Amino acid sequence: MKFDKDGNVTSFERKKMELYQELSLQARDLRFQHLTSITARNNNIIIRIEALKAVVTPNCLLVLDFRGLGLERWLVQELAPQLSGDHGALATHSLPFEFRALEAILQHRVNTLQARLNEVQPVILDILESLVDPKLLSADRSKLHILLQNSKNLSELETDIKVFKDSLLKILDEDEMIEELCVTKWTDPCAFEESSLGIDHAEEMELLLENYFMQAEELGNTTRELKGLIDDSESIIFINLDSHRNVMMRLNLQLTMGTFSLSLFGLMGVAFGMNLESTFEEDPKVFWLVTGFMFLGSGLIWRRLLSFLGRHLEPTVPLQIPNVWKRNQMNSKGAELKSGIR
Repeated sequence: MKFDKDGNVTSFERKKMELYQELSLQARDLRFQHLTSITARNNNIIIRIEALKAVVTPNCLLVLDFRGLGLERWLVQELAPQLSGDHGALATHSLPFEFRALEAILQHRVNTLQARLNEVQPVILDILESLVDPKLLSADRSKLHILLQNSKNLSELETDIKVFKDSLLKILDEDEMIEELCVTKWTDPCAFEESSLGIDHAEEMELLLENYFMQAEELGNTTRELKGLIDDSESIIFINLDSHRNVMMRLNLQLTMGTFSLSLFGLMGVAFGMNLESTFEEDPKVFWLVTGFMFLGSGLIWRRLLSFLGRHLEPTVPLQIPNVWKRNQMNSKGAELKSGIR
């Protein structure tokens, strides 16, 4: 698909060798080995951003192998008006054509990354809000499965943002590459002088790339914050589950102690239940005395065991901090707060 300076679109098929000869390029220049790359070859800008493969010349924009990639709507409805300057959002209409073409492609990439982030972010926040509930006794497996899928999508998005940033940063670090991207400067000096009007094209190209680099940096920061929020929420979920688990373990331990106390004094009942004769079975009051003694002893043993458990499980009393230390701590915190405000 070919776009000229006025936004007119024509679609055609051409053999690779004919395209190489027309653009004065080698076969290796259009292999697109990297997923994201922006390079200049023989006064042409070769762009590969994910599935989008394009070549920007001083007079037109060529989009290669666009069928079946879901780019038709963007190419026809959005890209053509941007290249012709109808949108008014691009301030590069007075600059050469390669500025408009490059900015339109970079804007499309940033919008795509932003759309992916907007799709994942609200789902992750809603799931995390429901999972960090302190009253939650067990985590919902369906929500955890959805969170896992979105976490993978978030990791892939973070990787794509990093690759996009690195490709822009590679150009920004080399002034020669920025100069090479200004292809009109080398192909049509007259048009370059007419469009300059005191404008440094290399500086404008650098500002253009820095603008989208900063937007990608903001998207990367948002993805890192989301991943950090997932890690923090995971810690909170584990803390809540451990707290409930500790309560159940303590209850189980208390019941075990009660069973031990009853079993200990239940030996008296075993002794009296043997088929041996003694003088105690003749007295009607002995049964009630032995039974009461068994329950009273079991209760006392259980009480002592609970007090022992409480002394070893309850947190120790914090040390009393002298007033001088407290005053020094308050002064240091106040100094940190003032320095932060400053």
